[in-house]
Amino acid sequence: MNIRRVIAVVSGVVCVWLALSAMACFAAETSEPGRAVLDKLLKATEANDYDSFVADGTDAFKVGLTKPMLEGVSNQLSSRMKKGYQCSYLGELKQQGCRVLLWKLAFKDGGDDTLAKLVLKDGKVAGFGLQ
Repeated sequence: MNIRRVIAVVSGVVCVWLALSAMACFAAETSEPGRAVLDKLLKATEANDYDSFVADGTDAFKVGLTKPMLEGVSNQLSSRMKKGYQCSYLGELKQQGCRVLLWKLAFKDGGDDTLAKLVLKDGKVAGFGLQ
């Protein structure tokens, strides 16, 4: 087989694969908006990592959330989180110029579920609550 033909076939396959991968990424964001931000906040909560937790926040979010506040939530949930949990997207609200994304956290320990409320303003975290 001609080397140019092999290169053309391989290039075509790679292009199709890249296009399909990009479509899958866009579809995931559409069906679960804010998922990457949520995952980052949950990992920071589990690890009690204040700097990661506030890294993508608005100035008001950074001022309003203290290290002891995160530590309190982390102490309550980290042991359950380490055993595993699953996030399910519930829906989105528009409130006061913000996107409010609601998620259900179902823990693998079989205990009570938790509602996660992620508030985004201009692409930054303006609020986050677990109840």
